[in-house]
Amino acid sequence: MERNRDRGKLKWTSLMLPEHLERLRDWQWEDEYIERPELTDWELQTMQETLEIAWRRRGETWIKTWHDGEVRFHQGEIEALDLQTMTIVLRDPFGTERIHVADVVDVQLSKGADGF
Repeated sequence: MERNRDRGKLKWTSLMLPEHLERLRDWQWEDEYIERPELTDWELQTMQETLEIAWRRRGETWIKTWHDGEVRFHQGEIEALDLQTMTIVLRDPFGTERIHVADVVDVQLSKGADGF
């Protein structure tokens, strides 16, 4: 019984060519790819107003961005809205990051920051 041990994924790795592995990675990337959400003028206007409110009140803000088929979530306090470079400067406990306005797909104020 001791001699018949299953090696899991190791036994299949030697049978795969580099081309196969590359194609499997591409297939996984295509499978996980998320299309960029199409935003209406109404949604863009609402996001702009929410960004301005969050910046003026210095409240905790959640920003959802899309970049290269991937959705990312950012949380922090908006330090500045840079109109020259079209970026949002967001500060969180780990540091400061710049988010391009073109990548933003959703903005929300955290509970308690909106004054209600």
